[in-house]
Amino acid sequence: MHVVDRPELIVVGHAVRTTRAAEADPARAQLPGLWVRAAAPGAFAHVPGRVDENLYAVLTDFERGEDGAFTQVVGVAVHAATGLPEGMVAVRVPGVPAMLFRARGPRPAALVEAWEQVRAHVASGAPPARAFTTDLEIHHPDGVDLYIAILPPFGQG
Repeated sequence: MHVVDRPELIVVGHAVRTTRAAEADPARAQLPGLWVRAAAPGAFAHVPGRVDENLYAVLTDFERGEDGAFTQVVGVAVHAATGLPEGMVAVRVPGVPAMLFRARGPRPAALVEAWEQVRAHVASGAPPARAFTTDLEIHHPDGVDLYIAILPPFGQG
C-alpha cells in the first residue's frame, strides 16, 4: 500500500445499497447479482463517452463506517454523464489522496485479500486513516487497483 492522488472521474452504472452483514448472507446479498449484470456481454455498450474498457466499482454514501450501509455502483468511466441509459446512475468520484492497494492474481481471491489488507490497516489504527467517503476499484486486464480515500493528516484540510 502507498498513498497516491486519485484523479477525479465520473462512473455510470448500476447501483445497490447494502451492508457487509447483508453480503455475508447469500439470501440477502445483492453484490453478486450486480456483478453478474455488469459482466454480461455488452452490458455497457450503450453508455456514451466511455473513457476505457475497464470496469469500475464505486463504494460511497457510507453510514457508520465499516459496519453501516453503503452504496456500490458498478459501471464504466465516462467523459461526461450525458444521456444516461435507463436504470443507470452517474456518480462523481472526487479526486482525493487515497491508499492504493493492488490486487494481482486469480479473482476474486486476490481482491478479497486486498480488502482484508484494507481492514487490517484500519483495525491497526495506523495512519493514514480511512475517510469512508468514496472508494474505488478499477478492474482491468492485469488485476484490480483499489483506491481507499483517506483523511488529511491532523491540522490539514
